[in-house]
Amino acid sequence: MRDASDPVKAVYPPGRRAVASRLAGRPWAIAPARLDGLLGGIGALSMDAAPPAWLSDLTSRQSYTVTEAGIAVVPVLGPLVARGDWLTALLGATEYAAVAGALAEAADDPAVRGVLLEVDSPGGEVGGLFDLVETLRSIRAQSGKPLWAVASEGALSAAYAIASAADRILVTRTAEVGSVGVVAVHVDVSAADAMAGLAWTLIHGGARKTDGNPHAPLSPQAAADIQADVDSLYTELVAMVARNRGMSPDSVRASEAGIFRGASAVETGFADGIGTVAEALAGLASLGARPIRPHRPTASLQAKGAALMTTPVPDAEEPDGCELIAAATAAVSATPLRSAVDEAAVAARLRAEFAEIATVAAQAGRLGIDIDAADAMRKGLRPDALRQSILDQLAARSEAADIVAAAPPPAATGDSPIVRRARERAAASR
Repeated sequence: MRDASDPVKAVYPPGRRAVASRLAGRPWAIAPARLDGLLGGIGALSMDAAPPAWLSDLTSRQSYTVTEAGIAVVPVLGPLVARGDWLTALLGATEYAAVAGALAEAADDPAVRGVLLEVDSPGGEVGGLFDLVETLRSIRAQSGKPLWAVASEGALSAAYAIASAADRILVTRTAEVGSVGVVAVHVDVSAADAMAGLAWTLIHGGARKTDGNPHAPLSPQAAADIQADVDSLYTELVAMVARNRGMSPDSVRASEAGIFRGASAVETGFADGIGTVAEALAGLASLGARPIRPHRPTASLQAKGAALMTTPVPDAEEPDGCELIAAATAAVSATPLRSAVDEAAVAARLRAEFAEIATVAAQAGRLGIDIDAADAMRKGLRPDALRQSILDQLAARSEAADIVAAAPPPAATGDSPIVRRARERAAASR
């Protein structure tokens, strides 16, 4: 139990200090009201005792489920953190590397034809967010599996940035999306210090070494520096969301980090339609998409996600098939009266067709027939026509083999049986 007679312990209980250290001094892409909730709930935690053993598993617990139709559901729930521990697990947080690992695992799973991100999160830390979103984009492009997201019931700030990496975003009628912004927290405990009878003296080298320390109010210079950092991160966040959603940075910035619910999210371009998780699963199942090139798992989900997020992937280097899919989808998007569902369905159909062409080409290679899959895609050859061409070539080979096998053996030296028999008959008649 905490000794309330000790002013230091009363003002700075261990749990409060530990959680405050996670929240303060770093930028967050999170809805401000939810950040206030985290701060307000700190005092309710009692962390004097060691955490129970079952808490050690919570930080890495991130997996997915697969429906009968072959759609993987990856949860993105609660506050989002770059690195989790038992303390963030108590807050219901999800670790970025675990999300990346779960998506990579689903991309590799042969039973999975599409992936749905089920998002219900107020956002989280900026640190690690940009790497995670790029990783999700890379997995989506390389696997060829459609990736959708559903805000059920919230995809705010960092959580919305994650959802923006999907091909399509749906929101429930009451869900909230947006809050595309960055916030930093400075906790000034100087008044609490005074109440506790504490006077802090920070001896340091470098004039800005102690800027932002919690035992003094922010100086104008420190406040300006933090604001500049927040502005820079905000610009990068806006640019990333704008690119992923096909919007202009100005239109995203014009939202002023506002939160949009249901239909208003669709009107602002932050969502593609209204729908529940069940409706999203049905939509994905109807696409009939198949993978092009799966990832290969080598470790646990958390370790896999961390490895993926630290491996640079150049945006410009895409397989020919991906370029063709993108071009074909863009052409569909330019057609009047095309809905987002139509575009997603066409893109999925093209992916499936190109995947089949690649499979046919690989099979032909094993039979000794060279097929240029990319060239076949450019010429618009259908998989059935390509397969028939290969069968015709194999049939021609078979006929040639039959002719060679049925050819008579070379003539032997000396008389043939016919000539020999004629001579025998002539001799007998004499």
